[in-house]
Amino acid sequence: MSRGSQTAPIVARVPILRTAARVLLGVFLVVAGVAHFRATESFLGQVPTWLPARTLVVQVSGVVEVGLGLALLVAPSSRRAWVGLAVAALFVAVFPGNVSQLATGTDSFGLDTTTSRVVRLFFQPVLIGWALWCTGAWHVGATRWRHRAAGSRTG
Repeated sequence: MSRGSQTAPIVARVPILRTAARVLLGVFLVVAGVAHFRATESFLGQVPTWLPARTLVVQVSGVVEVGLGLALLVAPSSRRAWVGLAVAALFVAVFPGNVSQLATGTDSFGLDTTTSRVVRLFFQPVLIGWALWCTGAWHVGATRWRHRAAGSRTG
């Protein structure tokens, strides 16, 4: 069996894996977004205490999560990379709240130890990568970067 025939089935499965990952992330965001309204008090533990209108912050972030989750599920393929960038931006935007939760030692969502809060911080880049990969944003960005880099060498 040649090497090409061994890798072909894996390569053929990548779109299926990417779609499954996108749908899973979309459902996760919709469920998490709805939970912002059903368990608002729990989400307040992730909002820095120095922010004004903390309950509103939780509710607005819930609406954003539901919207982005739905976009992951239904956006046409021509828009998925943009959705992926928006989801990644959301995960970057909430990162300071995760840092605040660690710094203040606030218990929320079973994160009741320093270790669990630190692990959560390291999971955030995984979520960002997941959003970029499953929507094709990672590939689009890398392709554009390579194209620009090649253009600057020839220009």
